[in-house]
Amino acid sequence: MKWPSVGVVVPTRDRPDLLRRALDAIDAQCYPGALHVVVVYDQVEPDARLDRGGDRPVTVRGNERRAGLAGARNTGILALDSDLVAFCDDEDEWRPGKLTAQVEAMAAAPRADLASCAVELTSQHHRSPQLVGATHIGLERLLGSAIDALRSSSFLVRRPSLVGPDGCGLFAEDAPGRRNEDWDLLLRAARRAPIEHVDEPLVRVRWWPRGHYGYEYADRISSLRWMMSRHPEVRGCAPGAARRQAQPTRWSLVNGNGAPASRYHWAALRNDGSGPRTAPVAPPTHAAAGATTPATPGPAGGAGRARRELP
Repeated sequence: MKWPSVGVVVPTRDRPDLLRRALDAIDAQCYPGALHVVVVYDQVEPDARLDRGGDRPVTVRGNERRAGLAGARNTGILALDSDLVAFCDDEDEWRPGKLTAQVEAMAAAPRADLASCAVELTSQHHRSPQLVGATHIGLERLLGSAIDALRSSSFLVRRPSLVGPDGCGLFAEDAPGRRNEDWDLLLRAARRAPIEHVDEPLVRVRWWPRGHYGYEYADRISSLRWMMSRHPEVRGCAPGAARRQAQPTRWSLVNGNGAPASRYHWAALRNDGSGPRTAPVAPPTHAAAGATTPATPGPAGGAGRARRELP
């Protein structure tokens, strides 16, 4: 087969050591086609020393669009002229056969806009492969649990679909808290054709307690509402809607907002009657005299983005 050219967008911010490891893993790909990497520095000065030519060139540039991951990724997409575009966040690492396996999967499904692969979530003491159990992922599965296993560092997308007038489009840069832009892109792509998925953990994703693109609980709720307004099917799929509406319940409780938590709780029950029939009880907002209040857990994050949550 004729191997298509692949451009790789690596957004980064103040993580030079991890970035070099990510770039080394990309360079170690056993992919026989042309490979061009664009490193996009977000909200920091670019390190021009990484710029290089050769068979696998690396181009360095700053984020020329809205600050954040989506703007950085879109800057990289528009700087490339490759057939396909892949994404790798600066703390993640690809296994050597990642691109080859995905390109072969897309060659067998010419209508597909996007291919993904399974990932392995890693922390200091834990490794967890995130398998989907399927090779084709349709819109309905993306409304449910499948979304938890799909990470942007596994995405491989046909560039014309990202930039052309009739494709799925660029990453949305207006997502509240810079959250859910990955899920949004997956849903847009899956409306056109199922996602081609290589169900092997070909990307190592580091899990961090919090990162540069972390977000607060209010942003989580706003972002979920943003998704429901853009994708009515999220609200229309009963199990998926129940699952997503149950998340603001927990987030509101963590913030000590009992009234909103109760509203989200009953909304979730309307979509899924299997849950408990009692309203959630908010934790006390003030410690008793002489007692200490435990610290409120912060959101998880990784490319440091907050979507790096262990399921």
